[in-house]
Amino acid sequence: MEDHPHIFNFSLATLRSVHHSKAMDLLHKFLNIAVPLLMLIAFPFFMPPFLSFKFLSFLKKSIYSEKVSGKVVLITGASSGIGKHIAYEYARRGAHLALVDIRDDRLPTVANKARELGSPEVIVVRADVSKVEECKQFVDETVNHFGRLDHLVNNAGVISGSFFKDYTRFTDVSSIMDVNFWGSVYGTHYAIPHLRKSKGKIVVMASTGASITMPRISFYNASKAALISFFETLRTEIGSNIGITIATPGLIGSEMTRGPLLQEGNISWVPVESTERCAKAIVDGTCRGDMYLTVPSWMGWGFWTRVLCPEVLEWGLHAILVKWPHSQKKDM
Repeated sequence: MEDHPHIFNFSLATLRSVHHSKAMDLLHKFLNIAVPLLMLIAFPFFMPPFLSFKFLSFLKKSIYSEKVSGKVVLITGASSGIGKHIAYEYARRGAHLALVDIRDDRLPTVANKARELGSPEVIVVRADVSKVEECKQFVDETVNHFGRLDHLVNNAGVISGSFFKDYTRFTDVSSIMDVNFWGSVYGTHYAIPHLRKSKGKIVVMASTGASITMPRISFYNASKAALISFFETLRTEIGSNIGITIATPGLIGSEMTRGPLLQEGNISWVPVESTERCAKAIVDGTCRGDMYLTVPSWMGWGFWTRVLCPEVLEWGLHAILVKWPHSQKKDM
């Protein structure tokens, strides 16, 4: 008889749990219907004034774009490709530069060209962004030398191309996440206290591959998608004290897109944007305070295709980049 109160209490708790679960089920069923309807009703009223505001804001930011003359910019992956030309673009605008790369043999050449283009002072730092202690080191060296930090450009990245089924050792591709994702996270962590003081900016070099998921570069695409998600979350955490521009370049004429990766991927027919124009667009967008930037801009429609008709996008990518090349090889 002494156990009866416990049995009663257990039964009551179970009953309450069942009622709560049913209530939650009903609530979610209601929200599944109500939220889409509310959005469909609200969008026609909300979008016109919002788009007008965005357009006017873009005009204002374009006119009163940030002047970076005399400011300090730290760029990772600065020895070649987009990073090199971003350094040149900042140099033309009179910024002090800290150039970081693991391939330090190329950095002096880039530094000399940046000085010729107008940078008052350039330092070079040899560092591996996949190592957290070296990321702290290059941020500290920059701040100790210049006394401040205004822009951090997380540009360092690597790529590897192969179908997922062909990988035999995943250790071969772990460096992609180490460099592309963690390399940006580590540097950002140590730079944030200095960027808060200067109300500076962070540039994130993502990729259209995060939304246009081209075959053979699955790990690269995943690392760039992780970057976008991380920095969007960080933006909500730190607020407007630090600007974050997420750049999503398409096919750019850099070392990554030249050679066998482009040819074997059967994408040589896609127009390639020059690194110079890409770098200028990224620096322009950063100085305007853009949240997102796609270069070339027409590739931004890949995102909307993925959102509105993902089946079409996936079918097209498979047919053009997997099935068609495979059938051509058979014919040969």
